[in-house]
Amino acid sequence: QLQLVESGGGLMQPGGSLTLSCATSLNTLDWYAIGWFRQTPGKEREAVSCISAPGGTINYLGSEGGRFTISRNYVKNTVDLQVRSLKPEDTAVYYCAASTRRSCALIGGPLEYEYWGQGTQVTVSS
Repeated sequence: QLQLVESGGGLMQPGGSLTLSCATSLNTLDWYAIGWFRQTPGKEREAVSCISAPGGTINYLGSEGGRFTISRNYVKNTVDLQVRSLKPEDTAVYYCAASTRRSCALIGGPLEYEYWGQGTQVTVSS
């Protein structure tokens, strides 16, 4: 059973940046496509970004997607999500998820991720 653990959330200043990390105790993260999602109360979980097992990334937030960079950190064995120019509307619980489909292009939505972390809260406020 793959277990994912997110870290790096907290209270952030508008305009700042942060890096969220998705880790697992198993050295197998590069077997999966890894997605980052976020969710605010009363809203559906929103896809942020995805990185395929062989590499290749997709951002899902349109013009806002340029503030987000997903990458694999082979030193820490994590998949990181860097968020720049933070805005209050980035406030959400951020989740990482793993899909055995391996390619983000083959993943239709959240239901096609088999493994999820517990989430990390990000609050952007002055």
